[in-house]
Formats: sequence, structure tokens, C-alpha cells
Amino acid sequence: MTLHLVALGANTGATPAANARVLLRAVGRIGGAVALSRAWATPAWPPGAGPDFVNAAAVIHAPIPPAAMLARLARVEARAGRVRDRRWGPRILDLDLVAAGQLVRPDPATVRRWIGLDADAQARDAPETLILPHPRLQDRAFVLGPLGDVAPRWRHPLTGRSVAAMWAALPGHARAAARPMPWPGV
Repeated sequence: MTLHLVALGANTGATPAANARVLLRAVGRIGGAVALSRAWATPAWPPGAGPDFVNAAAVIHAPIPPAAMLARLARVEARAGRVRDRRWGPRILDLDLVAAGQLVRPDPATVRRWIGLDADAQARDAPETLILPHPRLQDRAFVLGPLGDVAPRWRHPLTGRSVAAMWAALPGHARAAARPMPWPGV
């Protein structure tokens, strides 16, 4: 059984509640034993790249390897109408596998190289293979805030830092910009 950490986001619905409903439907389609975070309102990344997002995180226990989980997430995105036409553009649904237990893929040196990319290279370059843990995990409030709801003690296998410690290390303005919000109908 593998513990998969998945970041969810949506920002093309008419309202934040509509985006949140997209995320709830997506979680129901992923399958496996799921723990879901609160919904979080977060600014688009990079700044100015579109409407604000609704983000969440899920811990999914499933007896499948990371590549199979990634394929499952891509199918759920496609079913929701996700089109990958622009990097970091608005998204009807964005599902990212950010970690699979303590696995490091493809290897520690490659993950460290991706973590160390400067901002220009991050915007320009995308890996051709699955990188785990996600190389931007420790930098993004829209991932760490929701993950803190469902996996605060999970530790990055290369840095040893917990989700809670990574969240606390973010600049105050980044943490303040990520705000929990109610799920629709809750």
C-alpha cells in the first residue's frame, strides 16, 4: 500500500464554490482510501497568471506504484476537460502527485537538481519524467497549507523537514495569502 500525496487545484469556474465542487468530484474519481484537506483559496501561480485558485490536498492509500497513480490523475483531469495548452495557466482541474511515501524518483541527485533550479529555469523547463517528491513542494503555500491539514508530519525524504516545518518556513505573506474556506454545502 503506497501513501500518495496529491495536490488539487481549480480556477476556471464561475465562482470559488464551483471550483471547489470540481475538486470534490475529482477526489471521488481518483479512488483509494482518501483523506481530504479543507478547501483553500489561494492566488494564482505565478502571480497574475489567472483567477485565484481553490486548492486542496489528499492523502490516498492505494496499492499502485507512483507512475500508475500519475496516470490515474491524468485520466481524471482529462475527464474533467483539462487541456494542457500553457504552462502555469488557468486550469479547470490540476492534480499533482507531490509525493509517494518516502520514494525519491528518479534519484536523489536529479531531484536536488530540479529543486535548485532558478526562477527562469522553473518557468521554462519541465521534467520529462516523474520527479518525486515534487521539486517545488517546499516553496508553495497552495500545496503546503492543504497538506498540513492531512499530512502535517510527513517528512521530505531528502531534507527531513515535515510539512508543518516547511509551512512555517514560508514567508509570512505567502502563508497569509493561502486561506482556508468552506467546502460548498458544508
